[in-house]
Amino acid sequence: MTDFILPDIGEGVVECELLEWLVSEGDTVEEDQPVAEVMTDKATVQIPAIHSGVITRLYYKPGDIAKVHAPLFELKPANDDSGASQQQEPDAPQASEKQPETAPSDTAASAVETFILPDIGEGIVECEIVKWHIDAGDFVAEDDVVVEVMTDKAVVEIPAKHAGTLVRRYHEVGQIAKVHEPLFDLSVEQEGAGVTSGATAASIDTAVPASQPAQTSKTVPDGFHEGGFEPPKVIEGKVPASPAVRRLAKENNLALQDITPTGKKGRVLKQDVLNALQQGDHSSPQPSSQTEGPATGEQASRTVPLTPVQKAMAKQMVRSVSTIPHFTVSDELVMDPLIALKASLKAQFAEADIKLTFMPFFIKALSLCLTEFPQFNARLSEDGNAMTYYDDHNIGFAVDSSAGLLVPNIKQVQNLSVLEIAEAMQRIVADARQGKLSSSDLKGGTISISNVGVLGGTTATPIINYPELAIVALGKIQQLPRFDAQQQVISQSVMQVSWSADHRVIDGATMVRFNNVWLDYLSNPLKMLSKLR
Repeated sequence: MTDFILPDIGEGVVECELLEWLVSEGDTVEEDQPVAEVMTDKATVQIPAIHSGVITRLYYKPGDIAKVHAPLFELKPANDDSGASQQQEPDAPQASEKQPETAPSDTAASAVETFILPDIGEGIVECEIVKWHIDAGDFVAEDDVVVEVMTDKAVVEIPAKHAGTLVRRYHEVGQIAKVHEPLFDLSVEQEGAGVTSGATAASIDTAVPASQPAQTSKTVPDGFHEGGFEPPKVIEGKVPASPAVRRLAKENNLALQDITPTGKKGRVLKQDVLNALQQGDHSSPQPSSQTEGPATGEQASRTVPLTPVQKAMAKQMVRSVSTIPHFTVSDELVMDPLIALKASLKAQFAEADIKLTFMPFFIKALSLCLTEFPQFNARLSEDGNAMTYYDDHNIGFAVDSSAGLLVPNIKQVQNLSVLEIAEAMQRIVADARQGKLSSSDLKGGTISISNVGVLGGTTATPIINYPELAIVALGKIQQLPRFDAQQQVISQSVMQVSWSADHRVIDGATMVRFNNVWLDYLSNPLKMLSKLR
């Protein structure tokens, strides 16, 4: 049996009212057949079955309030072999006459468990399949990794809860899996099933539908044909179609309005979409298959979907620039004293197996400034009427990982030494590049540093990492001519620093004062000693 978990059905929607059940308990449904109709505060939505099978339980009555991420109905999949052991029970007495000691194991068949993808991070509703570690039919031990998935924050390994044989994978590499929906099926042997190798083999063969088709025939209730029922509510301006049909049309760049429907009340069926694909019945050809513009011999364009990390970054950046009024202050930092200090400490850090960079000094100096200017270590409320000040300095830094841009942060920098900061940075960067960052490393940041200079570039206009209030970008170090106190031309190592701040709560004068103190610490690093704890 598999519980259907009510998925996210709209941004900010946490519950819905059950309007009507389109099936009854005991009815057989097909994959993508609508099972229920629910109403949120924004729209009426039809909920389809994700598999073919028999409805065994309905958890709500019409008029009840159903919760998102809670069970909506119970479905026995069409390939569920739970009845196989019952069909073999009449043979058990014969087996017991010959081998009475092994009879219990002969009657105990393997149970197929559906692994539901759990919550794998705050606010995460989907993830991309990166790598399957086993194939259908392979045995996996308890706690062994079955699959790696990538969220918008990190790569997560999903282990098996029990030892067993992988029966089915619901998604392939590159596909998107939804939280609280089935990820894979595992055939788990019941207690006593492993007494004899023959019994084990028989139970596994019975439970693995991936290697042979299901023997039970699917029966559909009389009068049902896909799209054959009339939905009780029609939303004006919206073409009736199940979510699976809409997804199929979207993946093939088809507009539902351009497809000839064959279901009742103008409902577009899955077959209608397939017919449209075969007939070329759409006006928007896929850009990946044809070259746009005149035939000039140019290479055809292609469309590549964004990774979860890229999608999250895009959403975060749009939210920041559309919400926060940015303003930028740029200045230059003379790096020669810091370069000398780094060189003198390099051997000491190497003994601790730590590669010393300039970033720990930037981060520690920034923490000292936050103590003097606490308004930079704060957040503005959503309604813009209050400020929340934080005692801990959780300073973030941008990491260019293989999955995309990540901004992990070092916690409680105010309590750390430069050596401890460097050690934490080294661990975080290594985890980020391997895709192993924990969600705690990515949450709770209060201010950020972007070191674009390691790749090149002198100045930048960094975008604030919402809901923080400021961010600084570091340029590359340049050897430039400057005048000394005697007006003699000298060569200095100079870095451009560029701040962006939230102009709703930080004015230009405050930003400049903050930057002046920060640059003073960095250009005279021994001054930091008087403030270190």
